[in-house]
Amino acid sequence: MNEQSALIPGERIEQGIFLIRGHKVMLDYRLAALYDVETRNLNKAVKRNHERFPEDFVFQLTGEELDDLKFQTGTSRSTHGGRRKPVSAFTEQGVAMLSSVLRSKRAIQVHVAIMRAFVRLRETLSLHKDLAVKLADLERKIEGHDENIRSLFEAIRQLMTTPEPVRKEIGFHVKESCVPYRIRRKVARQ
Repeated sequence: MNEQSALIPGERIEQGIFLIRGHKVMLDYRLAALYDVETRNLNKAVKRNHERFPEDFVFQLTGEELDDLKFQTGTSRSTHGGRRKPVSAFTEQGVAMLSSVLRSKRAIQVHVAIMRAFVRLRETLSLHKDLAVKLADLERKIEGHDENIRSLFEAIRQLMTTPEPVRKEIGFHVKESCVPYRIRRKVARQ
């Protein structure tokens, strides 16, 4: 197992796994490098056994998908001596099927290492998914708290503002129309 780990580092395999069309895939030239075969020989073996590789196991990348990956993978342009044929992308099931086509001792070791890398990746994504769900729940709770905090501050602001004082006169006021005429006359004379 230590010999195998030194032969095929897991980080190298994990760096070669990409998410394309919603599938975790490995590209044919990366697989060929791991299996220590030429890319064209790997693709020939797949073509010879085409019934073992349906479209959900292996598919050809479109030009746009390939352009998106060129920077990440370091693939040169075909006008500068790079690949001239379409790149094949193998899903996890396609990589597993390669083990039935490529039967060397190295192919067996590489296949086991690749399957372990896919399992680690799946576990990591599962962990991240759990964390994402927890984070979304926390965000929802905080949003509710934000609204409550805003309303609390608004209530405090209303309490802090002093209302305009309403002045009421204190004492007894008599309307003139209610006072008898004789008393009014008497007050007027004085």
